[in-house]
Amino acid sequence: MVGAYVAATVVALVQYLRLRERRLLLLVALFAFQAQSLAREWFDVWKDVFQVAACACGLGLLLVLTLRHPPRPQPPGR
Repeated sequence: MVGAYVAATVVALVQYLRLRERRLLLLVALFAFQAQSLAREWFDVWKDVFQVAACACGLGLLLVLTLRHPPRPQPPGR
C-alpha cells in the first residue's frame, strides 16, 4: 500500500513540474504524508502526526479547489 502512495506522489510531482500548478503541491504533500503514516508502526507517535498532516493537506486542497475565482473574460466572438 505504501508503494501506491509513493507512486502517486511521484506522478503528482511530475505533473506539478509539467504544469506548474501550485494546487498540485498540496496533493503531493498529502500522498507523501499518507505514505509516511502507513510506513510507521502502530505504536509510533509520528504515525499520528503524519496522519494529521495528511488530513490537513486534504482539507487545504478542498479549500483551494472550492474557492470562487472571478470568471475569465470571454474573447470577442466573430
